[in-house]
Amino acid sequence: MPNIKSAMKRVKVAEKKTLQNSMIKSEYKTAIKKYETANANKDANASELLSKAKKKIDHASTKGVISKNAASRKKSRLEKKLAVKPVAKKATAKKETEKKETAKATKTTASKSATKTAKKSE
Repeated sequence: MPNIKSAMKRVKVAEKKTLQNSMIKSEYKTAIKKYETANANKDANASELLSKAKKKIDHASTKGVISKNAASRKKSRLEKKLAVKPVAKKATAKKETEKKETAKATKTTASKSATKTAKKSE
């Protein structure tokens, strides 16, 4: 144990930080394990657990528990393991809006051409 007051404080602060860092590390490791078990069982919520695990990894990265590169590597490896690919809701919604837009475009061009032919015949 140090004799100098500032050194004593540094020891206390280091112990606190070590506890906080180990808690954060434990959280992301638990999230990874939950995702891996769900993925191994091919559960439907595996993609949901993947996003939670990625969030925990990002949190650990921003707090300095792991480096940015390590976080990126871990997330990449988790994504590669995903067994059941999630159905993209946005992609289907995007296709539907595109269909509606093309239908509107054909209606407007049809109505324009009808008015042009009507004017020519007058």
